Amino acid sequence: MDNQAIVRLHDWYFTENERTIVSYASMNVSSFRYETGVAALRIKSNRCNIIILPYQGQQIWRFCVEGHELTMKSIFEEPVMTQDYLGTYGGFFLHCGATAIGVPSKNDTHPLHGELPNAPYQSAYISCGTNSKGNYIKIGGCYEHKVAFNYRYSAEPQITIYENSGILDVNMQIRNLLKTPMELMYLAHINFRPIDYSELVYSTDYDSDHIKVNVNIPDHIKTDVPLDAFKDFLHKLKDAPTIHHRIDPNALYNPEVVMSIKYKADKDGLAHNLQIHPDGYSGYVSHKPSQLPRALRWIARNPDQDALGLVLPATSGNDGYLAEKAAGNFIKLDPDSCVRFDLRVGLLTPGETVQTKALIESI
Repeated sequence: MDNQAIVRLHDWYFTENERTIVSYASMNVSSFRYETGVAALRIKSNRCNIIILPYQGQQIWRFCVEGHELTMKSIFEEPVMTQDYLGTYGGFFLHCGATAIGVPSKNDTHPLHGELPNAPYQSAYISCGTNSKGNYIKIGGCYEHKVAFNYRYSAEPQITIYENSGILDVNMQIRNLLKTPMELMYLAHINFRPIDYSELVYSTDYDSDHIKVNVNIPDHIKTDVPLDAFKDFLHKLKDAPTIHHRIDPNALYNPEVVMSIKYKADKDGLAHNLQIHPDGYSGYVSHKPSQLPRALRWIARNPDQDALGLVLPATSGNDGYLAEKAAGNFIKLDPDSCVRFDLRVGLLTPGETVQTKALIESI
């Protein structure tokens, strides 16, 4: 049983002058407001320095562990107050969905990756306490999405930061508030910074049956790279997907490479992913394929954007609402029922990396 206290957040807590609003054990939470107007929380633990946007998608905007900046490189130094997905893109963790995910086809009407990434949350809170894992600070909130004759649901995410851990527990609970069933799609968009010469290790068979490379280039992507050369690279990856297991700085991940991966789980039902850095540390994600049965990997590297979506666990693929619905790739939520998704993300020490790599290889 958790022993915790809760602080409800208010807009007036956030000013241009950063100030501490919660201290617990050796952890600290301060509030501030970017020049763009976006409210932010900075959480510091013994190992982590994290920025979360409590009212804008509950995004993890920045994530640094022991001097390792985990967040992708982007053109956005600060978040922008907008609900447009690409108008403020550069965070570490974004919740996507819930009425649709993926790239809309020409006949789809939904925004890129749905309404959740920059959703304007109506409430947010900080809790702190102690459980079997130790002292923690938790950030959470609630967003209610309502469209007459279409949708009414609530989204309630939580991010838990432990005092002495480089790993965050992240979950999302979505409840259908209508008296009729709801079709739900969800994706966790986790954007690591790729580290040159890193090694990717993850729990699946390394073959083209379990790793499928998308050779189609979406319309929203612009590039000055010769498309013939890029398409040749995609087809090489399709035939030999292990090529991408070593992060080669000269590989042609411009404009982007997207692949789907069929994961295997351990005895606890968890799938695991590592980006093992040359210094022995590793970026890490675990998820439950029973909750999120489909998963994407996304790599985009150019002088302005540098990102590794090590794994984007999802209920659906990336082809937009109509295609995914036709394939049956959605969750049907009954009236007043809810679904929960659980993930762990962050940085493992060299010792933890060795242990986790051995676990993956045993699956």
